[in-house]
Amino acid sequence: MLVFEFKVYGKSVQLTAIDDAIRTAQFVRNSCIRLWMDVKDTGKNDLQKYCAVLAANFPFANELNSMARQASAERAWSSITRFYDNCKKGISGKKGFPQFQKDCRSVEYKTSGWKLADNRKFITFTDKKGIGRLKIKGTRDLHFYQINQIKRVRLVKRADGYYCQFCIDVIRQENIEPSGNTIGLDVGLKEYYTDSNGVMVENPKFLRIGEKVLKRSQRRVSRKVKGSKNRGKARQILGKRHLKISRQRKDHAVKLARCVVQSNDLIAYEDLRIKNLVKNHCLAKSINDASWYQFRVWLEYFGLVFKKVTVAVNPQYTSQECSSCGEVVKKTLSTRTHVCQCGCVMDRDKNAALIILSRGLSTVGHTGTFALDASNAWGDETSTLSGASLVEQVMS
Repeated sequence: MLVFEFKVYGKSVQLTAIDDAIRTAQFVRNSCIRLWMDVKDTGKNDLQKYCAVLAANFPFANELNSMARQASAERAWSSITRFYDNCKKGISGKKGFPQFQKDCRSVEYKTSGWKLADNRKFITFTDKKGIGRLKIKGTRDLHFYQINQIKRVRLVKRADGYYCQFCIDVIRQENIEPSGNTIGLDVGLKEYYTDSNGVMVENPKFLRIGEKVLKRSQRRVSRKVKGSKNRGKARQILGKRHLKISRQRKDHAVKLARCVVQSNDLIAYEDLRIKNLVKNHCLAKSINDASWYQFRVWLEYFGLVFKKVTVAVNPQYTSQECSSCGEVVKKTLSTRTHVCQCGCVMDRDKNAALIILSRGLSTVGHTGTFALDASNAWGDETSTLSGASLVEQVMS
């Protein structure tokens, strides 16, 4: 599934109609969550049927396309199933009980309720919300795909305007020559990552660089009277600052992950739990700024695209174990050089990267290029986890 995003241009009346459609989608989702809370044994089909009940009782809900209402119900059901799955897995802490959404920013249409122009530069929404014909502008060319390949159309509101996303049902695969290289990656805060070859990539620290501008924008918001137009303008400027930083992080992660995957046949990295790491309040901001998980997601995605192996290994003792003899050498976080009794002296992060690579190779069994199914979902299932064979991972 490919997602192409285009900037949307329209009149103020049309943009107001988009806001109305987004609020209606939020209402449908929250109503489905309330039904699940109040009525025992409520299933997915019950939520789909409840959309028709909402349309009959509320005229503004009837104005939204029927499939858009069903898509909102599917969003509610996805949050419910996530909660059930977390309970079955027995994860510690909060299980993610479904919450009511307070600030929805998108509405999703399926295969009806919209019509794309022949020149692929305009899209018309045909429901009763009155959105009408909108101009779309982007760098992608939709002429390469048929209309029936577009399974979802999503209108998204951001700080700098409105966007239209097209979810296209196509499997992306690219064939490149095997490089014969294997690599282990140890992510960090001082350097973004250090690989098993000793190469260090600088941490861009986008949030730290733009923090001065963010604080100034936040002060301007605080000075304005709540509910005033000037406060709304100041909040919009602050939102644009945050949006720029998030886009910088994503661009950095995508380009770096693509470069790493294209240059190596096997990539091993730590199976980190970022949720637990950010509990350290001294390092939480720097960890979130590094966006390690986003980098991992794109590593796994490009691993599927280019048919490369990505291995998530157990991070326990990767920074303490010696890559030469295997002995555990206790080190504090401030100790940046690994010194072992066997005579091994090297940078701490490089030693950890070598340990990660050795664990990844022991998990896979041998190096090489494997054809993975690119239709897998994003997340842990797209990588080979430590302790499971590659065949078992692919067959699952």
